[in-house]
Parts: sequence; C-alpha cells; structure tokens
Amino acid sequence: MLRNVLVLLLLALATRVESHEESGHWSCETESEIRVEAEFKPGVITLDGHADDWKGIDGSYFPLLPALDPDAENEFKGGKMSVKSLHDGRDIFFLLQVDGHYAYSKGESHKCPSVALMFRIGDVASYHNMGGCEEHSTSCTNKTCKGHEVDIMHFAIGNAIPGRLYGGNPLDNSEGNGGDRFGHLVDLYAWNPHCRYLDGKGPSASVNDSSAQNDWKGAWWHSSFTVHSGFVKDESPYEDNGKKGTYYFEFSRPLRTMDHLQQDVQFTIGGSSKMSVAFWYPVDGQPWHGSGHYSVNCDWVPLDISVGSSLSGKSLDAASNSSWNVASAFSVILSVAALCVSVFVSYRVLHPQSVPFTPMANL
Repeated sequence: MLRNVLVLLLLALATRVESHEESGHWSCETESEIRVEAEFKPGVITLDGHADDWKGIDGSYFPLLPALDPDAENEFKGGKMSVKSLHDGRDIFFLLQVDGHYAYSKGESHKCPSVALMFRIGDVASYHNMGGCEEHSTSCTNKTCKGHEVDIMHFAIGNAIPGRLYGGNPLDNSEGNGGDRFGHLVDLYAWNPHCRYLDGKGPSASVNDSSAQNDWKGAWWHSSFTVHSGFVKDESPYEDNGKKGTYYFEFSRPLRTMDHLQQDVQFTIGGSSKMSVAFWYPVDGQPWHGSGHYSVNCDWVPLDISVGSSLSGKSLDAASNSSWNVASAFSVILSVAALCVSVFVSYRVLHPQSVPFTPMANL
C-alpha cells in the first residue's frame, strides 16, 4: 500500500514538472513584420480599464495559440487579441482586448481570465522557456543565468474589482518586493519557468534588494457590464457568467524604473524592446493551469517606442524655422521702433520750439 502511494506521488510530481516542458521538437515560424508600436500621445489615457480613450490608437492583432503547441487548429475560439500601446514621455501604457464570454469566480483566479506581459531584459534571453537559462531551480542564480533575465507582469483577476486600480501599493512596496496582496497584479522576473521570483526576491543564495517595488498599475473591464459608475467587492460577480462580450486589460508603468538588479526592462524613447503577451481562460468552465496559456506569437514581438511627431526631424526643422521667423519679425519691429524714436529725438533737438519772452510788467 505504501509503495503504491509513493508511486502515485512520484507520478504527480513528474507531471507537475513536465507541465512546462514541450512535447516533441520545438519549432517556430513567425512573421517578421509583426510588431507593436507605442506612439507618443500625452494626456490621452485614463487608467481605468475602459477602452473609450483608445479609439484613435492603432493596434496590432494576433491569433492566440497555445504557448506549448502553437498549432492553428488549437487557436483560442474567442478570436484574435488586440494589443495597443502608447507613451506620454514618462509612462508607457498597454491595452489588451479580446472577445470572451464573461467568466468570473471570486477568489478563484484559475476560473477567471488572466493575462501577463513578458519583456526581454538580458541580451540572450529567449522567448522560448521564459529566458532560456538551462539551470535548474536549485542552481539558477543571477550569476549562473546572467543574460537570461526576463521581466514579467502577471494579472490574475480573481480578487480584483472591475475598473479599480491594482499593482504597486504602499504596503507591498514598503516591504521591498513586486507583490500585490490586493489584486494580484504582480511584478516578477525570471530566468526560466522554474526560476521565477517577485522583484526584490530570489534564490536563497542571491542578494535580495529591499529597494525593489512593483512599478505596474492596471485595471480590467468587460463590455457586458451595464454599470459604469464603479463596483464594490460586495457586488461580485458583477455580471452573470456566460454573457457575450469583450475583455479589456489596461496597464501602465514608468519608462524607466529604479531597478538595480536587472529585474525590470528599461524602455528608451526612439528605441525598441522585445515583448510577448500571454492569456489564460477557463475554457468550458474548466480551471486553467500555469503552462496552459495562449500566446500572441511563438517568439518575441518587437515593441517600438516612438519619438513624438512633434519631435521628429521635419517637425524640428519646421519648429526651428517658425521660431526663427518669429524672432526675425520681432527684431524688425524693434529696429523700426528704435529708428522712429531716433528720428523724433533728432528732430526735437534740431528744431526746438521757441517760447516768446513776456516781461512781468506786461502781465
């Protein structure tokens, strides 16, 4: 009896470890022209989970394929995901939009949709195997896996109220980590699927950073909601499950962070980064599992951080010419005014008005 129990435990552990391993040879055929562009649009976005203020922003559309077996026949039935991005010179914003029947179970995140953004940090970090470091969980460190770092933001909405902000908060940030005890919008880094940690934490042999924090903020919404003034926790599940509609996930983060340990990607205006998007959904009401997610591509997707059109070369020339024209016109006006004053003063000096003398006796 004891032997049978041990066999079952070993099988269970083997299954859990293999949940991140692909079956068969890994291959990826990706289109070279796919990319996401973060336009420069200051003062446009309110971070509330609503998509109304994104209507004028172009997006990129991706079929959602299983991450471990990106076969078109297994594409997510809800349709393609739209990924939009912009920046205001300080923060970068993302909107993920995907059709799906409403599914929400309070406190059970695996029965609710979930999303994640992943970005390349290290120069050799691969999309495949979440950074691609070949070390095991007992041997991965910032030295043995140097160059394989990836930055991850994961939002599991099981405890998150629609339209409310989650992510970085004073309580978790004061403890020096990327957690979120309120809505599970967490800031992580990884070297491979077995070596993932909240920012500021790591393997026991590594040095943790007490200054780390969660730099992300975000909110979610579903188009089936009829209330737009806001929800509170007691109104969960906020709508009847099964309603047709669209999910919206909206996020922001500073372009640059105070990260000191290669745990955050750093965005540069005019530069390009590598990103990916993952999506979990309880298909047929069945809870999802960690590696059972869909992805927008089987490799990194370029993310271009655009320079604002007002700062482009032609616009700079136009602005420079405009400034020069204004300055020239102002100089001409001043010169004409100075000339007029000089002529007036010269005339008064050369042609003084004489006042006739009147003796006091004649008064």
